[in-house]
Amino acid sequence: MEKSSIAQRIRAFRKLKGYTQNELADLLGVSIAILGAIERGTRKPDNKMIQNISQVLNIEPDELVAVVVK
Repeated sequence: MEKSSIAQRIRAFRKLKGYTQNELADLLGVSIAILGAIERGTRKPDNKMIQNISQVLNIEPDELVAVVVK
């Protein structure tokens, strides 16, 4: 399965902000298994999760779901 763009962006922003998966999962109130699945692209985050992730990472939700036109 090809990793989704949103999965790659969440992982990239998490690393850019200096969080481990454990730290971010704790801040989001989810298990590391859920966050890991989202970052691998095997689980699609719902709108509420996208809002929570963007709030914790201090970015706009649009930065996570931005569509890249080729």
